[in-house]
Amino acid sequence: MPENNDIKDIALADEGLARIMWADRDMPVLASIRERFEREKPLAGVRIGACMHVTTETANLMRALTASGAHVTLCASNPLSTQDDTAASLVRDFGIDVFAVAGEDADTYNRHIEAVIATDPQIIMDDGADLDTALHTKFTDKLAHVVGGTEETTTGVVRLMSMAAEGTLAYPVFNINDANTKHCFDNHYGTGQSTLDGIIRATNRLMCGRTIVISGYGYCGSGLALRAKGMGMRVIVCEVDPLKALEAHMEGYEVMPAAEAARFADVWVTVTGNCKVVDAPAFENMKDGAIVCNSGHFDSEINLVWLEEHAVKKEEIKPLVEEYTLADGRTVIVLAQGRLVNLSCAEGHPASVMDMSFANQALAAEYLYLHAGELENKVYDVPAAIDDGVARVKLETLGIAIDTLTEEQIAYMSSWNFETL
Repeated sequence: MPENNDIKDIALADEGLARIMWADRDMPVLASIRERFEREKPLAGVRIGACMHVTTETANLMRALTASGAHVTLCASNPLSTQDDTAASLVRDFGIDVFAVAGEDADTYNRHIEAVIATDPQIIMDDGADLDTALHTKFTDKLAHVVGGTEETTTGVVRLMSMAAEGTLAYPVFNINDANTKHCFDNHYGTGQSTLDGIIRATNRLMCGRTIVISGYGYCGSGLALRAKGMGMRVIVCEVDPLKALEAHMEGYEVMPAAEAARFADVWVTVTGNCKVVDAPAFENMKDGAIVCNSGHFDSEINLVWLEEHAVKKEEIKPLVEEYTLADGRTVIVLAQGRLVNLSCAEGHPASVMDMSFANQALAAEYLYLHAGELENKVYDVPAAIDDGVARVKLETLGIAIDTLTEEQIAYMSSWNFETL
C-alpha cells in the first residue's frame, strides 16, 4: 500500500473495490487493453500524473495504466465528484497514489494538484486542464520531465488550444474529447442520462410535464434534450451558434434567448463550458422555484456571485440543494453549488460509455510515449486507427458484426475514372 496519499478513510476500501469491479463488468474494451498491457508492459517505469474525476470508471483506467508498468498518481479534477470509497480501494488494492477527498476546499484541491506535480510526471492525463495550467504557470521547472499529455473534456481542450495558438504549450497533447468514440457516446448519451439522473436524485421531482431549458446544443446538450424529451419534458434550447440553434429547431425544440426562456424554466441546465451563461437577465425573469444546475466542467456557468449578492436568504434544503430567496420573494434552487450535477449528485456517466472514452485515454498514452519524439507542441486529434479500433472492439463485445468493403468497392470509392474499373 503506497504511503503517499491523502484520502478520507482507507477503511472504505472494501466497498470501493466492490463498486470498481461492478463497473469493470461493463468496461470490456478497457479490460482487453488492460490484459494486453499486463503482458507487454508498454509504459514500464513511466510516471503518469492524472487529474480526473475519482470514480469507479476512472479507477478502471488507472488499473489499466498500472498494468502497463506505469507509476500512477491521481488527484481529483472536481472537489465534489470524488467517491471516497473508490479512492480508498485504489490506494489499498492497486497501489496507486491518490490525493482526493470528497468536498475538499479550494486550498486542498490545489495542494493535491501540487502533490501530483511533485512526482515529476512524464505523461499528464487531465480533465479540464487544471494540471496542465499549473505546470505552465507555477511549476515551469517541472515541464522538462513531461513528454506529453491527454485531455478528456471540452473545457480543457479550449484552454490547451489557446495555449498552443499563443505558442506557450510546452508539450504535445492528445484531444480525447473530440475522438468520435468519446463525444458521440460519452458526451451525447452519457451526459444525457447522467445529468437527469443527478437532478432526479437530488430533487426527487417528477420530470414529465415540466419545462427544461438547456444552454448549449453541442454533443452534451443535444443528448440531454433527447433524454429530457423522452421523459415527457418540454425542451427549450438557448444557443449563440446559429447553426446549432437551427439544428435544435429542426429537431423540434423551442429556441429562444436566455432572458425569455427564464420565464418558463422549471429546470435549467448549462452545458457550454463558458462563464455567466445564466446571468442577471435570466435570474431577474426566472419563475419562482426554478431549479438551476450545470453539467459543464467548471462552476462558472451560473453566476452564483449575482445570486449571493441579491438573495435575502440562502438555505440548504438538503445536501447539494440550496435555495436562494430573492427580494421579491421568488426562489431559485441551485444544485451541487453550480458544479457538475451528474457527478456531484449522482455517479457520473455509465461505465459502458466511459469504457470507450478511457480506452482512448489508455491507447493515446501508449501512442504518445512511443512517438513523443515525432510530435510537436500542439493539440492532436486521436489517431483514426485508435478511434476506429475502439469502436470495433466495442462492437465485438456487444456481439455485433458488420460488413467489410470488397477490394472492388475500395477501388470504386477511391477512383474518379469509373470506366477503368
